[in-house]
Amino acid sequence: MPGLDPLIGFCLLALIGGAALLYSSVGHGGASGYLAAMALVGLEPALMKPAALTMNVFVTVLVLARLAPRGCFNWRLFLPLMLGSVPMAYLGGAFPIDAALYKYILGFALILAFVHMMWQVQDRDPVATPQPWITVPVGGVIGFVSGMTGVGGGIFLSPLLLFFMWTNMRGSAAIAAAFVLCNSLSGLAGYASVAEQWPSGIALLVGAAALGALLGSELCVRRMTSVNLRRMLGAVLAIAGIKMIATA
Repeated sequence: MPGLDPLIGFCLLALIGGAALLYSSVGHGGASGYLAAMALVGLEPALMKPAALTMNVFVTVLVLARLAPRGCFNWRLFLPLMLGSVPMAYLGGAFPIDAALYKYILGFALILAFVHMMWQVQDRDPVATPQPWITVPVGGVIGFVSGMTGVGGGIFLSPLLLFFMWTNMRGSAAIAAAFVLCNSLSGLAGYASVAEQWPSGIALLVGAAALGALLGSELCVRRMTSVNLRRMLGAVLAIAGIKMIATA
């Protein structure tokens, strides 16, 4: 990575690969993990948001390729969420945000992601799909915050889907992956509309995330227990969130 000590750069790539491995096993793009890793090594916010959104795209494509053949996708739930989310993610990606405010918002988002990581939920049968007048505004709020911070939205959406029993865990993974993919593409489009140039160094980060997602989508749910990984990543998220808020 440009401007980083080689050892720190290697640690950053390892953290990103590990985050992608874990997040991909539950249908998330992993942006909160990537942002936490980049915050810990002190990368600039100007690089963090487009890098996280780009990694989200590659990781969620791999996740969807695994989940799509299983027939666990609820289009009636997904489409209203995206109707509200995609245009707001575009606006969030183009929204000019002060660096200090960005750190506060991202810090709280990372702490929320830590809580989600530590939250153990039992898989239950879904209740009736909610009406669009509920899901469209929900998607819009999550989309704007996602585009503005570079978090794909899975850390906000998945707890809602499971808490209100709008779907089960497998359905949540599929919907979260598609939701994150669409939000990330929209957020990147918004970012590109106002960015003067694309930050350098993203390709290496994307490569590490894609490798982690390949391993996670094939191995994590079949051969590895993720309990300890969840705790380790949760600690990274909490530390990075506190650091972002403290240095804002």
